[in-house]
Amino acid sequence: MKYFSLVWAQLFRSRTRTLLTLLSVVAAFLLFGMLDSVRVAFMSGGSVEGANRLITASRLSITQSLPIRLEAQIRQVAGVRDVTYGMWFGGIYRDPKDFFPNFSVAPNYFDIYGELEVAPDQLKRWQDTRTGAIVGESLAKDFGWKIGDTIPLQATIFPRGGSNDWPLEMVGTFRSKDRAVAGNEERQLMMNWKYFDESNDYIKNQVSWYTITLDNPDHASRVAQAIDAISANSDHETKTQTESAFQQAFVKQFADIGMIVTSIMGAVFFTLLLLTGNTMAQAVRERIPELATLKTLGFQDRTVLALVMVESILLVGLGGAIGMGLAATILPLLAPQTRGLLPPHVPTATWLVGIALIIVIGVVVGLLPALRAKRLKIVDALAGR
Repeated sequence: MKYFSLVWAQLFRSRTRTLLTLLSVVAAFLLFGMLDSVRVAFMSGGSVEGANRLITASRLSITQSLPIRLEAQIRQVAGVRDVTYGMWFGGIYRDPKDFFPNFSVAPNYFDIYGELEVAPDQLKRWQDTRTGAIVGESLAKDFGWKIGDTIPLQATIFPRGGSNDWPLEMVGTFRSKDRAVAGNEERQLMMNWKYFDESNDYIKNQVSWYTITLDNPDHASRVAQAIDAISANSDHETKTQTESAFQQAFVKQFADIGMIVTSIMGAVFFTLLLLTGNTMAQAVRERIPELATLKTLGFQDRTVLALVMVESILLVGLGGAIGMGLAATILPLLAPQTRGLLPPHVPTATWLVGIALIIVIGVVVGLLPALRAKRLKIVDALAGR
């Protein structure tokens, strides 16, 4: 574009105002890139193809339990290498504000979750101790627990013998191999499922989910379909999916992610429209004599309109590109620490929506100032009227 240098000079005529507006656009699109990536990931559901580990839970709701007898049936599915299971316990320690995830799990749980390291002697002791608990290193450090201590959990869902008291003996700790996610993975407590099943007052022979490892990840889709076919048309139909999809489904039980993201971004972009619209209107108002001079030199009305529109789109485009680029840089760094809740990159759909928003916002905020510049009468402008 032969007038690009002129547009660039107009854009940075007031550098402080332009830079502050630009920072606002960057912040808005950084937030959009992050949040909309989460929305797209949550709404897509994802494919199980190529997954190394699958989760089987109730098709109706992850709060619904499944019969333990499914374990033997799942093991018989061709392509399944190993199976473990767990049950959400939901106990609290001292105060609800000190909440941390706690589960009752199968003896082979740490064989399936090989990313969690446990000393062999501690693992054996946990498996042999009916009331034993194994705790993440970070969690034990936070509460000052040592091996041999009694952890007095209080049940919130499952009482034991008419009481909410569930004292557990800490017999070992586990450590995350990936130190980048240790803060999350090591804040958990595992107790023996058999002890939970025998002792709780309400539910027997039930688990919350099964975790399945495969002989060949390329067969994940076929294996998932075969597992779900076991319980088809029963009162406990299952849905087999990837770990990240399972965790996203868990979060969906508590919040409508799509509505939350849409509401936040609607408010952000409405504010952005007002801010950038005011910036463009003020910029054109200050340059009325200069625009009149351009028309005096022979610039046509449509050319002046185009110059202002390009300036508006360029302002939003620069900020949008930087913001989306920052989101694309930050997401891969944060994703491993969220255990699948955040996508590892900005989805193509988010990029396309972002580009569309840049164009739409640029046109909307620049249209009125551009029309004013087009309709400008040279005599009135130079006379200051």
